[in-house]
Amino acid sequence: MTRATFFVISFLFLFKPEAGLAQTNEKKMAAGTYGYDFRFLKQHTRKTVELKNAQGARVLLSADYQGRVMTSTASGDQGSSFGWINYDLISSGTIKTQFNPVGGEERFWLGPEGGQYALYFKKGHPFVIEHWQVPYCIDTVSYLISKTSDSSVSFSSSAVLQNYSGTIFSIDIHRTVRLYNKQAIEKKLTTTIPADVNFVAYESSNSIKNNGPTGWQKETGLLSIWLLGMMTPTEQTVAIIPFSPGTNSRDFINDNYFGTIPADRLMVSDSVLFFLCDGKYRSKLGLSPSIARSIAASFDFEKNVLTTIHFPVEIEGQYVNSKWEQQEYPYRGDVVNSYNDGPLAGGGQLGPFYELESSSSAKELNPGEEQNYVQLTCHFQGNYSSMRDLTSQLLHVDLDKVKGILPKPGSKKLQ
Repeated sequence: MTRATFFVISFLFLFKPEAGLAQTNEKKMAAGTYGYDFRFLKQHTRKTVELKNAQGARVLLSADYQGRVMTSTASGDQGSSFGWINYDLISSGTIKTQFNPVGGEERFWLGPEGGQYALYFKKGHPFVIEHWQVPYCIDTVSYLISKTSDSSVSFSSSAVLQNYSGTIFSIDIHRTVRLYNKQAIEKKLTTTIPADVNFVAYESSNSIKNNGPTGWQKETGLLSIWLLGMMTPTEQTVAIIPFSPGTNSRDFINDNYFGTIPADRLMVSDSVLFFLCDGKYRSKLGLSPSIARSIAASFDFEKNVLTTIHFPVEIEGQYVNSKWEQQEYPYRGDVVNSYNDGPLAGGGQLGPFYELESSSSAKELNPGEEQNYVQLTCHFQGNYSSMRDLTSQLLHVDLDKVKGILPKPGSKKLQ
């Protein structure tokens, strides 16, 4: 054996254990961790972008899926993965015709969904799930990555859409997502995050531009920017949505998108509602800008995770109505929604997942004009005592009382 051959063999031997260790560490990434989802999406998609900081916060986005935030974590690879991901659909490589529920904790959509100005139904078709069609530009089209760094990424696309009434919209789409550090987010929320609470916080800035030859008019339909977040449900997860109190506040809470939500799933007090998000009963609610506040949240008592979304509310704004029906008031829609997935009437299920959603108002844009909409998303995780204090600061809600209204783990009552 020559000295050169001996050196090569020795080199390979010395580095083989390290390679094996890397493979072992990858195998140890458990489902439900950020590291598991990061590796999965790297394997099955082409254009992923990761934002990160030294505090352990990570945000994973996909240009393949319209620049959506697929998932995030507050504590590195071994930390909880906060977004719901449809592993079976993504790994299959299948492209569904109606809607591809690949998941993602913040996706860019457009409204309205239903009604005479709907973007998800063709003219003359009934407003039923069999005729519902998500526009390709927010479902299957890959977006361009125009700028990226460790803390921000920008995406762009363009599209032509036709609504239920036949109006044509030619639009340019731009979306930028930024990751924030502790100092910045404490300033934005005017709060102090306890030292033993891990968090991730990011803001998306979304714009649509009228790239057509004519102005958009209220009488023929307008568009809204609609942001939806899919998260993993548990039997102990509840949406918490504060609202402005008043003698008739209940009239501005829409709880019958898919039939009236049962009383044991939706509890409404004088200034906050609690909505069970267990992924077992298909239901949706929404709040009018007349009573909505600029925050909505959920709390997972199994993992002690508080999720909040923060968004602007225009009390006098025109918000598109997305109900699946011909509408008497197409611009009296909701600014904030929560959806709980469940079995469909004909069998099968999209998820399970649950959603927190917010929408912009709808603007009459002239050619060349654009509208921008910004939402901040935060996830906090820590010991229950610290999470209770933080929730009280941000939502003015006592988690002990919220826990008391939830069904006991394993209860058959709500199944």
